[in-house]
Amino acid sequence: MSDAVSQVLLGSGLTVLSQPLMYVKVLVQVGYEPLPPTLGRNIFGRQVYQLPGLFAYAKHIMKIDGRAGLFKGLTPRLCSGAIGTIVHSKVLQHCQEDDQAEEVKRSSKESSLEKVIKETSQEMVARSAATLVTHPFHVITLRCMVQFIGRETKYSGVFSSFVTIYREEGIFGFFAGLIPRLLGDILSLWLCNMLAYLINTYALENGVSTMTEMKSYSQAVTGFFASMLTYPFVLVSNLMAINSCGLAGGLPPYAPEYSSWIDCWSRLHSEGNMSRGNSLFFRKVPAGKRYLWEEKKFH
Repeated sequence: MSDAVSQVLLGSGLTVLSQPLMYVKVLVQVGYEPLPPTLGRNIFGRQVYQLPGLFAYAKHIMKIDGRAGLFKGLTPRLCSGAIGTIVHSKVLQHCQEDDQAEEVKRSSKESSLEKVIKETSQEMVARSAATLVTHPFHVITLRCMVQFIGRETKYSGVFSSFVTIYREEGIFGFFAGLIPRLLGDILSLWLCNMLAYLINTYALENGVSTMTEMKSYSQAVTGFFASMLTYPFVLVSNLMAINSCGLAGGLPPYAPEYSSWIDCWSRLHSEGNMSRGNSLFFRKVPAGKRYLWEEKKFH
């Protein structure tokens, strides 16, 4: 129990610190560009038009809503993190206990690959359960943030937001964007663990101290690589969570209406926007797009 409490407290602290970054990231993912491109220099020293990065974007938000404005959506996100940590811990513990009970009956020795597959499967179940339970809070978090675009106050509190979503969209409204989010999480987890296994088993030799140290970092490296590959799922999930929800940021003419997450994926792919919001630094102006000052976006 003490471990779960410490994890919740640590996670809550990290959530508070990262909230401004996530806020800016979500607005960029939606395609909202309140500041026009400026002439700057890229890493090679060449003059190019660039979009405002994290700090310029955050400064713009503070200019309008003050420093507290950077923390919109923090309460539902904290609820999501705390509940998700507890659910993940309990489900994973239950899976491990069941596995230990079965392990007593096994006579054959388990291979390293089988162990990785077993542990990854347990982690997948735990993560999926946590995501399923906390997704309604995730939806509310995103909608609280996107209100900045139209200056709305429709989603102002956690309880009132639950009532609003249920009244307007029914039970399914709480799970908007769930499928691509689950698929992205599962794919990222398996890519990360299997790549780490292959690197540790075949690329790094055993018995060498430097190689042993490198093995400890392989999980982090493969995790970063897997998150980059599965980023489109995150983008599509977030866009579907605010799609046609009654906010300006999720309605025409600012944003198109998507019939499904597959339709959203197809349109983003055809427009070349699958990585929108993935980087908040050195942001290039989209090729062939024109900045519309009135709508604060590219077209």
